[in-house]
Parts: sequence; structure tokens; C-alpha cells
Amino acid sequence: MNTNIFNNIPTQLPEELFQSLLKRGGLHIERIVSQGHVTPAGQWYDQTSDEWVLLLQGQALIVYPDHQSIRLMPGDYLLIPAHKRHRVEWTQPDVDTIWLAVHLPA
Repeated sequence: MNTNIFNNIPTQLPEELFQSLLKRGGLHIERIVSQGHVTPAGQWYDQTSDEWVLLLQGQALIVYPDHQSIRLMPGDYLLIPAHKRHRVEWTQPDVDTIWLAVHLPA
């Protein structure tokens, strides 16, 4: 099956779009599309497995509880270790921000 990660993106997303591309064993690969979406105030992601993310399009800002922040531009990637609390503080509102997220087996 031949598909394209940049295709079939709705023009308006009331919520961030999470689409599973592959699940095999403990591996999970997903496409995430943000249109100015952020993690709700006061909430943090705290995942049970490592997550490797690649920003394909748009821009984003990831922050950690210690106030460290990482600005992601197209082509930037980041490994977020299991249980490293983080949140998406900002995504570019006028462009589809497209992420490739790889959740690794615990």
C-alpha cells in the first residue's frame, strides 16, 4: 500500500489529529497534525515508553517542567525518554505542523 504522510489532512481540526500508521509488537508509529494546537494548560504528557519525534513541517515548542524548552523546525528530531514529563507549548497556527512520532517498546 502506497500512501503519503502529507496527504488527507483536513483543512480544519478542532483537536490535534493522531493517526496510527503502524503498530507491531511494542512499536507504534503515528502521524500527528497540529494547527496551532497545544497541550492544555496544567497538563503534561508522561508516557510509559520512549518517544522519538521528527518534525516534518511547521514549527513547534516543547517544554519540560524545569522550564527547559526546545524549538523544533522542519527536519528536527528529538528523543523523549519514558516518564520525561513534557508538553507542547506552541505550534505554528497558520501551517499544518506535521509530526512523525515513533513510540518504542518499553
